[in-house]
Amino acid sequence: MPPTMAQISDPKIAFAYLRPACVLLTREPSVTNVEAVSGQLKEVNDATLQQLQEYVLFPLRFVLKVPGPKKEKLVQAVAEAMSHILENTCVQSWKTLHDLLSELCLCLCSPTDPGKPADTSEELKLAVLRCLDALLHAAYGDIVFKLFEPIMLPGLGAAISLLLALGEKEKSRDVQAAALKCLQALILQCDCSQVHVVPSLEERRAIGSTMASFLPGITTAVARIITGDLRQGHAVTVKAIKVLSSAVELVMEDVQLQASEPCKTPSPNLGKIAQLVVQRKQDWLKSTAGKLSVLLKKIITWTSAHRHWRVRLEMVELADHLLARCSRSLGECVGPLLEALVGAVNDEEPRVRERCEVALREVSQRNQSSSSSGDVTSERSSIPTFTDVLSENLHALATSLPRLMRTSDDQNKLFVLNVFLGYLKVLGPLVSVVLNSAAHLERISKALMQVLELDVMDVCIVEERSHSSTIETTSTSSDCCTAQTQRKHFLYFTDEMILSVLMEICRTLGYHGNIYLLTDHFLDLYRQSLAYRKQAAMVLNEIVRGAAGIGVVTESQGLEGEGHRRSANKDDLKAAVMSVMEEYTSLNNWHLITVSEETDRDRQDQQLLSPPRILSISNSDVSNINANSLQVIPSSFGSTSPSSSTSTIHQLNSNIWQLCIQLEGIACFSQALGRDFRPLLMTSLYSVLEKAGEETLLVSQAALGSMWVISRACDYPSLKELINENSDYLLNDISLNLQRLHQHPQAPRVLTVMLTHSDCSLLPLVGDIVQDVLMALDLSYDHTGALFCSVLHALMKALARWFPSSCNTTNESARPQQTSTDQEDLDIRQFLLDYRKQKDLAEGIGIEEDDTDDLDVPPPTECEDVEDNDGPNVKAELPSHLSITKDVMERCIHLLSDPSLRLRLKVLDVLELCVCVLSEKENELLPMAHRCWPALLQRLTADDPLAVLRAFRMLCTLGDMCGDFLRRRVSKEVLPKLSSSLVRQAPISAKAGPVYTHTVAYKLQLAVLQGLGSLCQRLDLAEADLDAVCDACLPYLSCRQPIRLQEACLSVFRHLIQVDPDTFWFTLNELHCPSSYTPPHPDLLPIKLSGMGRPRDEYSDNVLKLLREEYGSDAATVDQRIS
Repeated sequence: MPPTMAQISDPKIAFAYLRPACVLLTREPSVTNVEAVSGQLKEVNDATLQQLQEYVLFPLRFVLKVPGPKKEKLVQAVAEAMSHILENTCVQSWKTLHDLLSELCLCLCSPTDPGKPADTSEELKLAVLRCLDALLHAAYGDIVFKLFEPIMLPGLGAAISLLLALGEKEKSRDVQAAALKCLQALILQCDCSQVHVVPSLEERRAIGSTMASFLPGITTAVARIITGDLRQGHAVTVKAIKVLSSAVELVMEDVQLQASEPCKTPSPNLGKIAQLVVQRKQDWLKSTAGKLSVLLKKIITWTSAHRHWRVRLEMVELADHLLARCSRSLGECVGPLLEALVGAVNDEEPRVRERCEVALREVSQRNQSSSSSGDVTSERSSIPTFTDVLSENLHALATSLPRLMRTSDDQNKLFVLNVFLGYLKVLGPLVSVVLNSAAHLERISKALMQVLELDVMDVCIVEERSHSSTIETTSTSSDCCTAQTQRKHFLYFTDEMILSVLMEICRTLGYHGNIYLLTDHFLDLYRQSLAYRKQAAMVLNEIVRGAAGIGVVTESQGLEGEGHRRSANKDDLKAAVMSVMEEYTSLNNWHLITVSEETDRDRQDQQLLSPPRILSISNSDVSNINANSLQVIPSSFGSTSPSSSTSTIHQLNSNIWQLCIQLEGIACFSQALGRDFRPLLMTSLYSVLEKAGEETLLVSQAALGSMWVISRACDYPSLKELINENSDYLLNDISLNLQRLHQHPQAPRVLTVMLTHSDCSLLPLVGDIVQDVLMALDLSYDHTGALFCSVLHALMKALARWFPSSCNTTNESARPQQTSTDQEDLDIRQFLLDYRKQKDLAEGIGIEEDDTDDLDVPPPTECEDVEDNDGPNVKAELPSHLSITKDVMERCIHLLSDPSLRLRLKVLDVLELCVCVLSEKENELLPMAHRCWPALLQRLTADDPLAVLRAFRMLCTLGDMCGDFLRRRVSKEVLPKLSSSLVRQAPISAKAGPVYTHTVAYKLQLAVLQGLGSLCQRLDLAEADLDAVCDACLPYLSCRQPIRLQEACLSVFRHLIQVDPDTFWFTLNELHCPSSYTPPHPDLLPIKLSGMGRPRDEYSDNVLKLLREEYGSDAATVDQRIS
């Protein structure tokens, strides 16, 4: 690039240089000539250009004054050239300033309607607005103040209206921002980096008086811009908020109004213009403050939840600015402005939050300094303190909170709650002082009660049931429990953020308030009304957490700038926790109906409450029953009829949620106290375990989640340690409650939960209780069968987990070896030699040699000699878990014929677990299997299909553990009926549609096919039995059967092939033979199988699959030689 030329500094040379271009532009206005002048202007330095300012502006202004329409490009070029001049010079003439302002505004106005912007290009508008901004910044000295003389009101109003219209209605963001920036410069409130004229107090008063005429229009239009379309971008909104702040401050500034002289009457020379002059009297100020209050509330509501943090930050700046400079004159606006600041205390953006805290601290300090100053006038002394304003606002907000939560949208609800929380944070330690007012406490508490009302009409809550699998301890973390926590549904909001803010409000009350006052007050609400009980419990839970400093943001300081906390100490906290927990676990609040009385399980509990004969544990001497054992005694209080009407869904859901919230509360209390909660476990852990065994899924999940929280809070590594460390008094409570089972029907469920989550170290402690349960079952199985079977199921499940059997692994280890042997290549010569040897042995040839080999017995070991010499054999005592299992199995055998299907199903589950545990002692298992066989056979052959399904699963387990002990029984009594059932159902399932897969018949077919193969293999059944099984299963190889039945049938044949591969190879090839086999020698007859040459049919695919997988046959092979 060529070096920059030196600018012309001599005015004469500059004049001679510029004159030709200026004259040419005057004669021939064109874009080219304007650009020529503009280019020459850039070669003149600023000082010289200042002297020639009027001369060079003349041709440019002349172009604008030429009558008739002008091209936009020409006007744009003129505006850009004038901008260069004004940006580098000062306007020292009022006439020049006035004329240029008018001419530039005319460029922006519509020719037909001067009050509206012209429909011109965006580039032209930007150029003119830039020139106008440069003009206002170039105004020198006092001439700019002449703009605000009363005579200028019409012209100034036109300019302001034009700029506001551009800022509001223009579609271009750049034009909107430029127009608002010009408006700031026009009212001398520009915040750019250039040097500005600083008016004196008198000049500010004059400007304020003039601008008072335009304040309603400016604030209304700017409010529309702020609350307009979000697509305008945050920059326009920020600029509009700055204009609003500047305009209001300019007119309503306290300093101006306090120092103002008595209002003067307008000059008569003004004529009609005098009607535009506004006198800032008290009536006008009060009226204006009221109208501004309405606008500010709308603006604050809109901007408080704006997506961009700069908008929220600018709103904080506006509130701080107006409170600092206009707090006295604005009057009604102080409350909304405080709300804006308080609502931003919890902003997610740290910069907004920090600026808000600084602003609130400054407001507080100004208030304290003004109220404590010695020269306070009587008028000022009547003004309430900042704390009073905050407390009054808090009371007013609490009063309107229920209405706002019912009628507003979620965005406004969130803002209102953030304001509520902000008031509490700003008050800080003074919250306890405010809450000493009964009116404040009552209003706040009732507002929380109404806002937190739950929606309890969801029928799914009552329908969901828990099972033992849902409370299994599958991991050492609580993630699996917390992930299943049911989400609460509230009547008046759905957003989780709203609930989060409400809970933080409660925690903040607990952190700063008096813990005794709050717990007593909300416990009173808890006791007084069922409608408030759940909400009061939620609030109490969070108050205790807040009092312990959990979940409370402590960075923000209160009004006094104090960083220390004023919450309760450990002793106060513990006393409050004990009183609340005692109320939660009281009889009326803990033992609530959560299931319909029509369910089987609940009928069992109702029978316990009022049977003709009830259970008890008595220490008295009874001739036929040992002391300390369960016995049946006559009922002492007759028969109490159950509730006359079934509880409604609403009541049941309400009870369920109340229990869940109270369980969450106990968890919160443990978090608040930490290890200090351990002594309270003696009174609370039993109750939590009681609910963990509840039938209602929501309650059991809440209880399990509470157990995890308690274990972490009390420094227990897992639930196992929590239960084991406290098992002594838990089992003592269970034992005592079993003595009064009619009063404590939940006691067996506590034992169930303990067994589910503990380990084998608990077994010695529960032995006596298990015997009590078995005795109770013997004496009153008709009343307590279902209840105690659940306990026995949990017990056996725990024993199976604590003492895993090794039989399964032993059985599995033998099968791969057999499979590998079957897969070896067949040696014909060795096969014939073995066959000959077996035939000779069958005829008695060579048996003597084999007998002598077989009779070689190793000499007895020393251990055996010692045992023989000690005396007669004494049967070794069984380990405790096997002894318990045997006792349980004996009881369950008798219950297999109970009339209740549900009880029979549960008993079959228990028996299956008993078999697994006893499998390590075959001498104990086989006699028990013999004893349970008749009852099991009845379930298999003459029972409900559900019971047959469960009984067959039990048979498969029994066969796997007992092996050939059951071969004859299964072969003679079970297989024929199972086979006939499969044959009978095969054509039905082949023709059935997709709905059939949901029937019990289908599930029974599937279960039998899935277990039959392994049962046959484990029992090593004879050929006739295997043939019967094969014939029954062959129809299920059809592709017309449901897919899962085909897969199960394939599994049957895979097991049968393991037992007798040759027979079933022949059977499959008879059904469909994919290959032809050529004899290895001409003297051998050709092989002919029924399946050879048969066309593809419904069995082909599955047969080919079995042959390929098990025998390595290739369907594409057409000629295969036998090696």
